Amino acid sequence: MPPKFGTSGLRGLVTDLTPQLVGSHVAAFIRACPTGSGLFVGRDLRPSSADIAGMVAQAAHAAGLQVTDCGDIPTPALALAAMSAGASAVMITGSHIPADRNGLKFYTPEGEITKAHETAILATLSQADSPAPSTAAFRNTTAGQEYADRYVTAFGTSALEGLRIGVYSHSAVGRDLLMDLVVALGGEVIELGRSAHFIPVDTEAVSPELRRQLRLWAREHELYAIISTDGDGDRPLLTDETGWVIVGDVLGQITGAALGAAVAVTPVSSNSGAETVFDHVIRTRIGSPYVIAGMETAAEQVVGYEANGGFLLGFHANGLPPLMTRDAVLPLLVPLIQARTAGALSALVAQQPAHFTASDRLQEVPTERSRTLIASLSTGRSAQAAFLAKFGGALGSTDQTDGLRMTLKDGRIVHLRPSGNAPELRLYTEASSPDVAQEMLSLGLATLKELLDS
Repeated sequence: MPPKFGTSGLRGLVTDLTPQLVGSHVAAFIRACPTGSGLFVGRDLRPSSADIAGMVAQAAHAAGLQVTDCGDIPTPALALAAMSAGASAVMITGSHIPADRNGLKFYTPEGEITKAHETAILATLSQADSPAPSTAAFRNTTAGQEYADRYVTAFGTSALEGLRIGVYSHSAVGRDLLMDLVVALGGEVIELGRSAHFIPVDTEAVSPELRRQLRLWAREHELYAIISTDGDGDRPLLTDETGWVIVGDVLGQITGAALGAAVAVTPVSSNSGAETVFDHVIRTRIGSPYVIAGMETAAEQVVGYEANGGFLLGFHANGLPPLMTRDAVLPLLVPLIQARTAGALSALVAQQPAHFTASDRLQEVPTERSRTLIASLSTGRSAQAAFLAKFGGALGSTDQTDGLRMTLKDGRIVHLRPSGNAPELRLYTEASSPDVAQEMLSLGLATLKELLDS
């Protein structure tokens, strides 16, 4: 499948991200979208990212744009630096997907591009440009630190004082920045699992092996929590003191409520506790562009978050100016700080509404195969009934905002959708206890695999 725009940027196999393809998309972005004072370029740590960053810079130079190279940097730090300078940006990242794939995430000076921008970019791909005079690239070495400093200013140098926090470094581009930030906030850091090769960490689908390792680390080092992010630093991973992974939509609830948000915008895949926590909830399709579009309709204090934990701040809160792109640091820090009052992260989570989600995916499932299966369960009543019978329940209602979300009569939820970034079939479950949600997830994945293999 050739590279295409998914839920968050252009994604595809590295072998397909040729200089010609990358150059044509960058040129189309420059033609179709506002670019402001120039183009900032950043990248994650996967092996192909540096070469693709060079392709992006070359195409921008050819279009006459001033290029600022920010090097290896988390996506939200790049976005913050570019928007502060009134510039556009391109982040080279495949986020959580394997290293044989990569992608480009585009930003105008106002923030992440919209679906309307994507349509405009695609409409101008075939146009040719006359080369413009080339300009020398600037090098920005302070953007990452400026991003971290905003949190030190907001929360203070004693916010994590006395807390022993594990940082699962793996191959996350912001790993050193994250460790330095914990220290700057007064915490003690224990580095865990640093890797010289790229590890695709999906915060919505944490593997059983990693879950076991997190629990071992938490016990071995007597940790208050373990924190981490995905590869490009816009999706958080947080465990409690036992090493139990706290799901991203719960992190969003805790963070939004603590910041005083009145309105939350979140996809249909996030748990139903949001309706209890916030005055008003707007549900969207999955993907940050849809969340941003929903946030722009809210006049009150608004936040956005996704089931992967990525958090968007839409108003001035706790001394923090808005940042309308997915961020991993804020939904890590706020729960860590809030848990000090509760006594522990597990106690803080226990205070949340009793709606618990679990999610994972079947990999190497072609998108069309996923869509065909979901269509059969949407329209075939007998097939749908047989599927839900595996969970010991009957259908109450359906929601096809994004994929097929089935609410059982007892309130449990089963939600299927094709991934927007990779050939994967994703499954989300919700129940009144985390154990039941996890059991439903395991059963659902096994059932889906049987259906795909039949």
